[in-house]
Amino acid sequence: QVQLVESGGGSVQPGGSLGLSCVASGDFFSKYTMSWHRQVPGKKRERVAAISFGSAIILADFAKGRFTISRDNAEGTVYLQMNNLKPEDTAVYYCGAAEASWNLPDYWGQGTQVTVSL
Repeated sequence: QVQLVESGGGSVQPGGSLGLSCVASGDFFSKYTMSWHRQVPGKKRERVAAISFGSAIILADFAKGRFTISRDNAEGTVYLQMNNLKPEDTAVYYCGAAEASWNLPDYWGQGTQVTVSL
């Protein structure tokens, strides 16, 4: 089992940048495919990006060209760098860990709020 703790959310103006971090503990980090998801009230949670142990990456179409996912296996941390943020990026962002690559996460963090507004 793995525990996930996100940090780095906050408020930013449109066009700004934010970096999220997710620290994993409790299990062998490298065996998990890590991902970021987001959710707004009343809508389904959607995947933003995912990265395998070998750093293969999947990005949602809305994230391409603006968001970057990376991981540091030695530190047990996954990152999401978000640039050129838009108001529609406003959501709670969740870190996830999946034992089977690209599946829905088996474990979730508590979420961190990202707000993009003037």
